[in-house]
Amino acid sequence: MSLPFITIGERRIGADFPAYIVAELSGNHNGDLGRAVETVHAAADAGADALKLQTYTADTITIKCDRPDFIVGGTGPWAGMSLHQLYDVAHTPWDWHERLFDVAVSRGLQIFSTPFDATAVDFLSQLGAPAFKIASFEIVDDALLAAVAATGKPIILSTGMASLEEVAHAISVLRTAGAVETLVLRCTSSYPAPDDSMHLSTLARLAEITEGPVGLSDHSLGSTAAVVAVTLGACFIEKHFTLSRADGGVDSHFSLEPSEFRKMVDDVRKAEAMIGRPTFGPGVAEEGSAVFRRSLYVVEDIAAGMPLTPLNVRSIRPGFGMSPRYLDAVLGRRVVRDVVRGTPLSWDTISDAS
Repeated sequence: MSLPFITIGERRIGADFPAYIVAELSGNHNGDLGRAVETVHAAADAGADALKLQTYTADTITIKCDRPDFIVGGTGPWAGMSLHQLYDVAHTPWDWHERLFDVAVSRGLQIFSTPFDATAVDFLSQLGAPAFKIASFEIVDDALLAAVAATGKPIILSTGMASLEEVAHAISVLRTAGAVETLVLRCTSSYPAPDDSMHLSTLARLAEITEGPVGLSDHSLGSTAAVVAVTLGACFIEKHFTLSRADGGVDSHFSLEPSEFRKMVDDVRKAEAMIGRPTFGPGVAEEGSAVFRRSLYVVEDIAAGMPLTPLNVRSIRPGFGMSPRYLDAVLGRRVVRDVVRGTPLSWDTISDAS
């Protein structure tokens, strides 16, 4: 049984609440604690609800090995690096975490992390992390899933590359191990992710099979995906964040700068306002426009006792008269008093008999 929302700190995250927007620091600190702290402040200024870290070391996530299996292929910015080299550059030192937690809290940001092994889960628990994120690449690690579930904290599960069966299995492992609050993210594990690889319509299917809240871990360029995802039911948006792409960094090439992140936040909030709730009839913003609807008006002077005809009553603007739907019903009936041209037609001016 899944809950329709998760709670991180005092914040409920689900379909009935504003989207929760997370700035992902990842390796964009470039090995500089001062830059990491500055990034936390910038994320708060840019409108983020939370900051997310990644908690691992090169040795907890891989081994030092130069065999081909351990070399990043392709032509991207990481090509040719060994996994150990990449993660050594990208990791956030564990002795930075407490400082970053303190700075985030001082700025009103919630802060949590992605652990990559059980030692990271224990470490983050000691820091009082209010939630845990499972990265897409770790969704297949049952032992890690169980260790995170055992904390009793809310869990955000990313599903990049995962088959439907793998998603269902991971959810089953989490729930069996005691997880109560889970939120599942649509994710495309490509850096950056091409637009046509996003398949955001999957969000509805994820919500259906997990019976819980869903969101987006977004590696696409720009902020369009975040806005589209919110219109499709996402209540959690995670986006990589950097002070400046020009400064480099392992994830900078697909991260948003502060002004771009602020625009994404603003656009998401506008989208939420536009989505609103199902409603009919004139809303508050339309009240002044109702007078421009058509209604029935007397368009020629009519003496008392004379009939209404297509020549002396018409459907015109403004909207202060009877609805035009009653035109056929009133034609042929007689007026009970003199009526001058430009008078809105009402039932009390018409006799009951024709």
